[in-house]
Amino acid sequence: MSKLLKSPSRYVQGQGVLAELDKYLDGMGKKLLIIIDPFVDPMIHPVLDKCFEGKDYTLAYEKFQGECCQSLIDRLTSVAKDGGFTCVTGIGGGKTLDTTKAVAFSAGLPMIIVPTIASSDAPCSSCSVIYHEEGTFDRYLFLDSCPNMVLVDTAVIAGAPAKLLVAGMGDAMATWFEARACRASGRDNQVHAKPTRAATALAKLCWENLKRDGLKAKQAVEAGVCTEAVEVIAETNTYLSTIGFESGGLAAAHGIQKGFTHIPALHRQLHGFNVAFCTLAQLVLEDAWDDFKEVMDFSYSVGLPICFADLGYPEVEPEVVRNAAEKACVPTSTIHNMPFEVTGEMVYQALMAADAYGREYHKRKDG
Repeated sequence: MSKLLKSPSRYVQGQGVLAELDKYLDGMGKKLLIIIDPFVDPMIHPVLDKCFEGKDYTLAYEKFQGECCQSLIDRLTSVAKDGGFTCVTGIGGGKTLDTTKAVAFSAGLPMIIVPTIASSDAPCSSCSVIYHEEGTFDRYLFLDSCPNMVLVDTAVIAGAPAKLLVAGMGDAMATWFEARACRASGRDNQVHAKPTRAATALAKLCWENLKRDGLKAKQAVEAGVCTEAVEVIAETNTYLSTIGFESGGLAAAHGIQKGFTHIPALHRQLHGFNVAFCTLAQLVLEDAWDDFKEVMDFSYSVGLPICFADLGYPEVEPEVVRNAAEKACVPTSTIHNMPFEVTGEMVYQALMAADAYGREYHKRKDG
């Protein structure tokens, strides 16, 4: 079986790079459809206006509304095709970017991804997570390639709430433990090939960077500054985590997270927060107690959830959790990349145990 690693053609990162977007547009044409998060539009629009002032480019904006679902993708694909655009650019958070990637893929156009938060590993990947309109998980849409370019302005990232950077750490934290499981089981990665050693090494680097710089990066963002620690964690959350999960492989943590879409109380929770708690559940499944303790300590230090109450679900309903655990084990779930058979009952017990351990940890630490 072949090994395969996928990556964006270009990855640009630094403070203020959004203001020089035009420097990196070779091969993208001159007519850009920009799908933008309405929340960041007032901040981003003036920067782009100044960047492209007096230059031979046409920019048209579509504000992302609703859910990354098939009906929205179809509508924006028609806009891209009918308008004769040469490139689709996404600016915003994870669902805005996943929608952009799906639209560019469907329209057969190059794509540029500009994350304004470092809250997940969505920006660099060659897949989009598609949801139903009501917010439950629908499917993965696997693309032929990663984005043509990903541009990360760390001044913008540092200006976002620290909670979003921490959520990205939760998503990135799972990367090593899932890639490790895939290598142990011999399963395929997310691009239907065996993991390269480079991908597994980048996944491990995610966890090493988080332990070294995660707390410092959070504190810097809370202080309103962009330090080298912020640069490291922005790259970790955005780039390293993507290569690590996509070319290294997913396993139980993200499989359980998909099950969480069937817990209504968690629908509005940040993806990375759900994934962080699901990582604890994966480590319970693996009986990996040294890793469990290390992850628990790190999560508590930066403010990642360690129990259901931290996710805004204090009154846990066992049957709802049991249903989510069963949904996490559907035949197509990445949970089956674990190096042993996993059942819904095992997932349910791991989640309830992780919740109990997390609540006890809070008692000891919080007094």
